[in-house]
Amino acid sequence: MPKEPIHLLPTPANALKTLGENLRLARLRRGVTAKLQAERAGISLVTLSKIEHGSPAVAMGNYMQVLAALGMAPSMAEVAADDPIGHRLVDAGLVSTHRQRAPRRKSE
Repeated sequence: MPKEPIHLLPTPANALKTLGENLRLARLRRGVTAKLQAERAGISLVTLSKIEHGSPAVAMGNYMQVLAALGMAPSMAEVAADDPIGHRLVDAGLVSTHRQRAPRRKSE
């Protein structure tokens, strides 16, 4: 049974495609062949091709392996480091930073 295709909204799909293109360009700037890049990342050539085309079906860990092989993995940690919208919601009191406990059950 084949896997169901993953459908992304246009904005995330474009971002993933741009990431793949950027990874391909980074590889080419370093003069690394696709075969060598795949070996360094511990993935197949097919998976590398899917990554460089921005496939949402490839596991995030494989994207991280390619970033690490290019020496770019630390920058990935910065992706969600800043959360201005979340901070504004908390500051406006729209989101509680503390979880509320459910009421205790009465024993019978």
